[in-house]
Amino acid sequence: MRTIKTAALALTAIGALLAAAGTASAGGGPPTPNATPTGDGAHVLCKRVPKIEKRLERSLNRLGADAARRGSIARLAKRVENAKTAGHTEIETYLNDKLTFRRSLVPTLEKRQKDLATVKTWCKADKKGSEN
Repeated sequence: MRTIKTAALALTAIGALLAAAGTASAGGGPPTPNATPTGDGAHVLCKRVPKIEKRLERSLNRLGADAARRGSIARLAKRVENAKTAGHTEIETYLNDKLTFRRSLVPTLEKRQKDLATVKTWCKADKKGSEN
């Protein structure tokens, strides 16, 4: 009696899996994207300029904050110094590499801010990038 119940349960599970697989292969999956873009996305970028500005400003403020702020360059530099003082060379090396990368982010983000300012100017002049 127990084997009959187990077999019935197994058959039910297999049936459910096959039904789900059948609907997925019948076009129920996500649509496939176009192979090549049809535009440059100017309209969408112009809509997102305020959010991008806020995100860049927030990131630069965090990186430039003092050692009390998580994610700041000063806080990470203090951690590198603490690891060096404690004699943890592996930790110091890891954190120092991380610090080098974080310092390299500042000029990159500042460049993006300048580029975004020119995009914002273009968007105002070109009716928010609407395609005519």
